[in-house]
Amino acid sequence: MKCVDDFRLKLGNKELVPIMIGGMGVNISTAELALEAARLGGVGHISDAMIEDVADKRFNTSYVKEKTKFYKLNIPKTDKSIVQFDLGRLAEATRMHVASTMEAKRGDGLILVNCMEKLTMNAPRETLRVRMASALDAGIDGITLSAGLHLGSFGLIEDHPRFRDAQLGIIVSSVRALQVFLRKNARLNRLPDYVIVEGPLAGGHLGFGMDWAKYDLATIVDEVARFLKAEQLEIPIIAAGGIFTGSDAVGFLEHGAAAVQVATRFTVADECGLPDDVKQEYYKSSEQDIEVNTVSPTGYPMRMLKSSPAIGAGIRPGCESYGYLLDGKGSCSYIVAYNREVAHQARGQKIVVMDKTCLCTHMSNFNCWTCGHYAYRLKDTTFKLPDGTYQGLSAEHIFRDYQFSRHHQIALPQPLAV
Repeated sequence: MKCVDDFRLKLGNKELVPIMIGGMGVNISTAELALEAARLGGVGHISDAMIEDVADKRFNTSYVKEKTKFYKLNIPKTDKSIVQFDLGRLAEATRMHVASTMEAKRGDGLILVNCMEKLTMNAPRETLRVRMASALDAGIDGITLSAGLHLGSFGLIEDHPRFRDAQLGIIVSSVRALQVFLRKNARLNRLPDYVIVEGPLAGGHLGFGMDWAKYDLATIVDEVARFLKAEQLEIPIIAAGGIFTGSDAVGFLEHGAAAVQVATRFTVADECGLPDDVKQEYYKSSEQDIEVNTVSPTGYPMRMLKSSPAIGAGIRPGCESYGYLLDGKGSCSYIVAYNREVAHQARGQKIVVMDKTCLCTHMSNFNCWTCGHYAYRLKDTTFKLPDGTYQGLSAEHIFRDYQFSRHHQIALPQPLAV
C-alpha cells in the first residue's frame, strides 16, 4: 500500500509534500504550527481571523484595548452601526503578523493565510481588501479564500502587484459553488491556483445546511474533478474534512486529489494555539460529545464540542472591542438574540442565550471548542498518563505520521518516562 510521501503537490514552481494544515482561527493555527508545516515540506496556514486580537497576544500591542476605549460610550447601546475598524491599524496588524511569520520561515514548503469572507467587520469589502492586500504586501506565499462564495474577492486585489504570482485558492463544498466562482471571476483572466474541497465532516463552520450528513466528501471531490476535466482546467484539488489517517489521505490522492487538508489532529499539537486544558477536553471527548449546531452568527452550521463554554453563555456583545461579525449595517444575530433575552429576563437574573453566541469574544477566549467529526479519535493517537491526562504531540510527529503511515495505522509517540 502506498503512503502520502509517494505523491507530490505541484503549486507554482514547487513540489510539495501533499499535506496542508488548515487555517484554524482564532490563532489556533499559530505561526509556529504553519512554520513547522513549511519546514517539513508541506503547506501551513495562519488565519487572519480577529487579526488585531492575535497581534495583541503575539506582539503585546493594544489594538483591542484602544478600539474598546474609542467606542466605550457605545457599549450600553444596542445600535452598533458606528463601530468601525481603523483600516490603517488593520493593515498594520496584518503586516506585522504575516511578516514576522514569513521572516521565520525555513524549509521548502509554503505558508498561506486563510481569509474568511464572513468576517464582515461592518465594512465587508473595505476590510477584506485591506486584509488580503496587507498579507500580500508582507510576503505571504498565498491566500486561501474561505467561509463564503468570494464572488468579488479576486477583484478586490486585481491591481495588487502580486495578484498574478501569489498562490490564490478557494474553499468550496460543492461543484456548483466552484462554477459560480469561476463564472463571476472570468473577466479577470485569473484562475485559482488550487481548490480545497471541504466535506461535511470538517471542523468549525460547514459549507452545508443541517442536512450535512446527506453529503460525502469523495462524491464531491469526484464531481469537482469531472467538471474541471470537462472544462480542461488543470487546477489542483485538495480534499478536506474527515481525513484522519495517512491511509485516508492516500485514498483521495489515488483518486485524483493533488493533496489533502487536515486540521483536527493538529488541534492537540504542542505548536497549536489552544490552551493545554482545552486540548485535554478534545482528547477526552466521545463521539456523543460532538455536535453540529447553529449558534454561529455567520449563518453557517458549526461543529464543536457540546461542552463548549460558548454555548448558552449570555455575555454582553463585544462589538466595541471586536465587531468582526457586524454586517454592513452594524448588525449581528447574536445582538438580536441577546437583546431579546435581556428584555425577557427579570432584573438580576442570569442571561442565557441558547440559539446564538458571541463568537468574537468566545473565540478570543478559546471558549468555542470547534472540532472535526473524528475528534473523539484523538485519544487513540497518544498515551493516557497516570494522572488521567493525555500525552502531548509535536506537529512534526503528527505530520510525519500522515506522511509515512500505511494500513490506517497511527504512530504513537515515544512514551514519557514515568
